[in-house]
Amino acid sequence: MKAKKSCATLIATALLGTASFAVLPVSFADTANQPMTSSRSFRKMNTVRKDFMRESISSNVDSNSNWGGIESLNVPQTQSQAEKDAEKAAAKAAQDAADAAASRNSSREQLKKVENYTITPPDAKTADALVKFSLQFQGYPYVYGGNTPAGWDCSGFVQYVFSQFGISLPRTSGEQAKVGKAVQDLSYAVPGDIIANGSHAAIYIGNGMVMNAMTPESGTGTTSLKSVFPGAYSIRRVM
Repeated sequence: MKAKKSCATLIATALLGTASFAVLPVSFADTANQPMTSSRSFRKMNTVRKDFMRESISSNVDSNSNWGGIESLNVPQTQSQAEKDAEKAAAKAAQDAADAAASRNSSREQLKKVENYTITPPDAKTADALVKFSLQFQGYPYVYGGNTPAGWDCSGFVQYVFSQFGISLPRTSGEQAKVGKAVQDLSYAVPGDIIANGSHAAIYIGNGMVMNAMTPESGTGTTSLKSVFPGAYSIRRVM
């Protein structure tokens, strides 16, 4: 009898163990198929920022922080190309204004000198007399568009000088390069001839030199022909 009970107990225990092993895999399988979740907490923000796209323009740094000396670097200031161009344009405008003022002062000084000059009229109607007459105007002022001793440009000077000898010339250097008789080349030129092209006019005084009105800075005076006529020119004889 006892043997039967013991045998029954062993069988029951074995069945219970088998049932346990059968249940456990099912339980594990169900747990594995369920989604896993996790959570993380963040520090609460005290300030709500709405303008997320705004560029940061400043930062606060602890005054006691040590950044290896970078906080004391002297960073050079640079300019944009537009700023450089504007600065260059302003400098040029200032220089142009200074040059214009200097030119006006020079012209005024030359005009003061002219007031003290006495123009000696020509003593003859010859080419040599014309050259002599023209040379007395050294130092007279250059004024663009002028044609009197108060101020003249290159062709205005030539026109004025010849007018004192009863010879009427065109107003521009280009037209003066067509008057009178053409001279073949400089080797045939004589004092009193007109040297002219489309941009300048002068009176030939001999030895490769001319008398002419040049610039506001240089005024009226003698120069070498080559220095004022680097290119082509005409030689015209009217006397």
